[in-house]
Amino acid sequence: MKKAPLISATNGSPRNTIFLLRHGAIKSPGSSKRYYIGQQDLPLRDIGVAQARAWADYFADAALDEICCSDLTRCLQTAQIIGALCSLAPRANPELREISLGAWEGQGFDTINTLYPQAFEQRGEFIADHRPPGGESFRDLQHRVWPIFETLARRHQRKTLIVTHAGVIRVLLCRLLGMPLENLFAIGQSHGGLTIIDVQPWGYCLRALNRRLPP
Repeated sequence: MKKAPLISATNGSPRNTIFLLRHGAIKSPGSSKRYYIGQQDLPLRDIGVAQARAWADYFADAALDEICCSDLTRCLQTAQIIGALCSLAPRANPELREISLGAWEGQGFDTINTLYPQAFEQRGEFIADHRPPGGESFRDLQHRVWPIFETLARRHQRKTLIVTHAGVIRVLLCRLLGMPLENLFAIGQSHGGLTIIDVQPWGYCLRALNRRLPP
């Protein structure tokens, strides 16, 4: 029997609210238009800094209780810009990092397709469970980040901002929505996109998805 989704459309006074924010736009690691980033430690570019500042203004009056983030520079920078205006010091957690793509990180899609055509095809066909050499699958990522999300969500009367990565947010939403991981790229995630989840006594309620502000 298929499990019912953990998300409900019913609204009410939330026990907690989790804000999932994807970091701002980053500096490109190379000339290729499509490349595997993974856990490369890349900084924000100017537009990414502007996106973070726009969210800092938004959250200044939101009465956040805490800010958590991936320890990679693009998330830490985003979180610090917001935290400076909210008088909160972000707590960096390496478990909130993006999926590790191992030996493929920094390589262009075309390069991997040329050098490893069979592995490239397998990743497309088995996106949830394929592991690049030395890397993780999206299922591995979900197993890594879900306990952190659940721990933060179970506390009472808290507003928590989590600044993390597109892959992390997608795998969390697949779990919350009861979606198969094979469909994770059906969930849009823009740089600086905000997703809001209310935590109710009966479960989770998705209140906003990939909301953006003009920088």
